[in-house]
Amino acid sequence: MGDVSLTAKEYVKISNTCTVFAEHEVTSRLAEGATIPEIVAGLHESIAGRVVNMVRHLGIEKDVVVTGGGAKNIGLVKAIEDKVGFTVLIPPEPFITGALGAALLGKGFVERGMTRDHERRLESVTFFR
Repeated sequence: MGDVSLTAKEYVKISNTCTVFAEHEVTSRLAEGATIPEIVAGLHESIAGRVVNMVRHLGIEKDVVVTGGGAKNIGLVKAIEDKVGFTVLIPPEPFITGALGAALLGKGFVERGMTRDHERRLESVTFFR
């Protein structure tokens, strides 16, 4: 789908965040004559907008990494890049980055002796520096 959206000269605005209503909106746009690439580009634009708006609350720095299945979609990646204004980084295996991060956190707990019997407090874990 990413390649399809890249062929669009413009995108159709999809404003609904609810998938049921967004589906209705897509159906309406098709009936109005919008092309498939325009609709797919619009969906990517909508998703990218939601993602970037959520991330802005954390603060966007120059090195942004996109992980998970969305990182494999070139159309979504381009829409995110357009929103942040620079090229984002994609790890070689974006599907496993969450699991890798969880494993590294777990390894750190074990190395500090924080096993299942030890009380763990969320505020003692550093996710961002």
